[in-house]
Parts: sequence; C-alpha cells; structure tokens
Amino acid sequence: MKPTDRLLGSLELLILKTLESGPNHGFGITLHVETASGGLLRVEEGSLYPALHRMERLKLLAGEWRKTENGRRARFYALTAAGRKRLAEARENWSAVSLGVQRILRAV
Repeated sequence: MKPTDRLLGSLELLILKTLESGPNHGFGITLHVETASGGLLRVEEGSLYPALHRMERLKLLAGEWRKTENGRRARFYALTAAGRKRLAEARENWSAVSLGVQRILRAV
C-alpha cells in the first residue's frame, strides 16, 4: 500500500474490529463504535451501509437476515476468513499511520 493510501480504510478497520467479537447488524456496529470510543467516533448510516455492502461483495463479510433482540428483521454481518486476514492487514496499516502522525506531532 502506498503511504498516501494509508489513511483510507479507517471505517473498514472499525467495522472489521467490531465484528471480530461476533456477528452484528448495522445499528449494533454504530452503537459499538460510539460506545467503545467513548463518544469520540460516530459512524453515519450514509457511510456505514455502502461500506458493509462493498465489504460483503469483496467477501470480507457474510451477511444473513435475522431477527434482532427487539424482533425486527435486520441483516447481520460476520467476518469471513478473508475479513480476518484484512483485519490483520488493517491493524498493521493503522499502526504505520499512527507512527507517522506521532512523528509529525513531535517534529519541531
């Protein structure tokens, strides 16, 4: 991956990391990201659902329709083997981005 492309994919990383603990639906993913980040991060529907559909087309996620705890019908997404591999790659990428940003912040 080119250094200029490293910032791309943070939403994908958040989705993959959220689903690492098990299948979830779109609202559950947004709730987890907001809660786990202490309210610092928020995923908007307009970004989330296109990303989920793209990731499903790429076989990073497998989706199936199920009932939620409230009895509503929702599409639940789960990581595939390819999704787990992409998560490992995304973690490495994010570590590189973090290191680069830290270096810039410490620069005089």
